[in-house]
Amino acid sequence: MRPKLLFVVNEDAFFVSHRLEIGTAARDAGFDVVVAAGPGGARSSIESHGLRTVELPFDRGGRSPTRDARTVARLVELYARERPTLVHHVTIKPVLYGSIAAKLTGVRAVVNAISGLGFVFLSKRLSARVLRGGVESAYRVALSGPRVRVVFQNADDEALFVSRGLVDADRVLRIPGSGVDLARFTERPPDRAETPVVLLPARLLWDKGVGEFVDAARSLRARGVRARFALVGGGSTNPASVPPARVRRWVDDGVIEAWGHRTDMPEVLAQASLVVLPSYREGFPLALAEACAVGRACVTTDVPGCRDVVDDACGWRVPARDASALADAIADALSDRTRLEEMGRRAAQRARERFGRGAIVASHLALYREMLGDAWPRVASVSPREHGVAGRVGE
Repeated sequence: MRPKLLFVVNEDAFFVSHRLEIGTAARDAGFDVVVAAGPGGARSSIESHGLRTVELPFDRGGRSPTRDARTVARLVELYARERPTLVHHVTIKPVLYGSIAAKLTGVRAVVNAISGLGFVFLSKRLSARVLRGGVESAYRVALSGPRVRVVFQNADDEALFVSRGLVDADRVLRIPGSGVDLARFTERPPDRAETPVVLLPARLLWDKGVGEFVDAARSLRARGVRARFALVGGGSTNPASVPPARVRRWVDDGVIEAWGHRTDMPEVLAQASLVVLPSYREGFPLALAEACAVGRACVTTDVPGCRDVVDDACGWRVPARDASALADAIADALSDRTRLEEMGRRAAQRARERFGRGAIVASHLALYREMLGDAWPRVASVSPREHGVAGRVGE
C-alpha cells in the first residue's frame, strides 16, 4: 500500500501556483497524493495531473469561532477517513487548524509551511494587535511535537518565530519560496514602448503597498514623468483588501490601470518596463522572482522576503510605507532605459541561478524522506536527487 501525502491549503488555485510541482514529484516518487483545499477554480487542473482533490472551504478572511470550529471538525473527519502518512499544511489557517486535527487523529508526520506572517502580524490595527497574542499561543501548540517540522521561506521569519518561542529551533528549516517555473518564465526582450509600463503584480491588499503605489503614480504624473501604472491582481476576503470601489475610483481618475487577475503572467510581465512590489513584508515573493526570470528590473521594499529576491544589481529597495521614496526610485529607474535593461538582464541571470523550482522540489522530497524513514515509498520511481539537488536548500 502506498504512503499517502495530504496537502491542506486555503485555495486550490494557490496549490497550482505554489505547490503543484511538489505534489507531482511526490506522486512520481510513489505517494498517493491528495489535495484538500478551498474552491478557487483550479480543481480540474490538479486532477488532470493525477492528484485527488477534496473540497474543504476555509473562511480565509473571517474570524467566526463557529465557522472555524466547523472547519476543525471537518479536518478531523478528513484525517480520520484518509489516514495520511504525512500532512503538509500551507498558509496560516491550514497550519493552525490542520495541526489540531493531526494531533487529534495521530498523523505520523506533519510539515507546516509558514509562507508569510499575514494580517494579524502586519497590521497596526487594534483588532490585529488584540488577536496577535492568541495567534501566537495557537502557533506554539500547532508547531510543537517531535514529528512536526516547520518550513520558513526567509531567515527573518524563522528568527522571529524562534525568538518568541513559537517553535523550537531544532524543528525548523528554510526553503526559499516555491520556486519559479523557468520553462514558462523565460527571459523576454525588453519592452521599448514609448510610454513605459510600471506593473504591480499582487493581490489587491493594502499590505502589498497598493496605496503607496497609487500615491507614487499620482506624484510622478504631477512631476511630468510619462508612464502607465498598472495593478495586476484580484481581490481577496483578507481584512486588508482594497475595496473594489476604491480601485474603480483610481481608474476613473486616470491614476492607474487595473488589469485584474491574470493567468498569463509571463506575457503580462513581458509588457512591463519595470515591476514594483512595495510590500510591507513577504515570505518569499514569487511575483518578484518571476519578474526577475522574465528579465525585468524591480523596485521593492527593504523588508524580509523582498530583500531576499532583489539586490542592488537588479533593482531598487526603499523603506516600506514610504510613497515618496517609492516615487523617487521609480523615477530613477525610468530615467535611464539602457541601465534598466542591463539590470533586467542581471535579474534574469539571478533567477536562473537561484530561483528555479527544481531545487525547491528536491528540498521538499528530501524533507519528506527524512521524516518518514522506513515509510518512504519502497518502489520509488523518482528520488530527491533527480529533482535538481541532493539535500535541502537554505541550510
